Amino acid sequence: MHLFKEIITLLKKEITLEWRRKYAFNGILLYIISTIFVCYLSFNLQKSQLNPLTWNALFWIILLFTATNAIAKSFMQESEGRQIYYYMLVSPEAIILSKIIYNTLLMWLMSFIGYLIYSTVLGNPVQDKLLFFINILLGGLGFSATLSMISAIASKSTQGGTLMAVLGFPVIIPLLLLLIKISKNAMDGLALSISYKEISTLLAINLIVLSISYLLFPYLWRS
Repeated sequence: MHLFKEIITLLKKEITLEWRRKYAFNGILLYIISTIFVCYLSFNLQKSQLNPLTWNALFWIILLFTATNAIAKSFMQESEGRQIYYYMLVSPEAIILSKIIYNTLLMWLMSFIGYLIYSTVLGNPVQDKLLFFINILLGGLGFSATLSMISAIASKSTQGGTLMAVLGFPVIIPLLLLLIKISKNAMDGLALSISYKEISTLLAINLIVLSISYLLFPYLWRS
């Protein structure tokens, strides 16, 4: 119960800070809109010319870089003095879980906004929208959990941005391949049961990353 209260308090802090610094949210939103607009121009302004496979790959690439830009700041923007202050007030488990939950909520919001704009501008070849939305939810959680922990590791280095890229993309690639495969099934309108294996694997990866973050972050936080 004490951990839950700490997480709620930290979540309120994150939301309050984001509300005050709207430029962070607006910057990410501008990135999504501008990237989609560039894709729109690149395909000669014709929805019908965009192959469904290309549509799928571009959508997840946009979300991947959106996640990287949004979550990279999770720990790297925290000063050493503020980290010491948090260390005295709350448990490290509460810190990492609150970061993951907040980043997941942010990714879900950005993903659905991006999907609405993307499908409006470039068409919507998705036939099974339920499976596609489940995939977006699992993908947002996976991106957030993975990149939040990597951001924590990178924040301990003087070259945090470079380390974030070096550590992040090799870890994210297997997750990204699964997300693209499930999305392809959703676009083809295949039965949900056909994607059970991929969904189960995706859930397992998310649980493993969450468990590792929960167990290892306290040691990283104390260093």
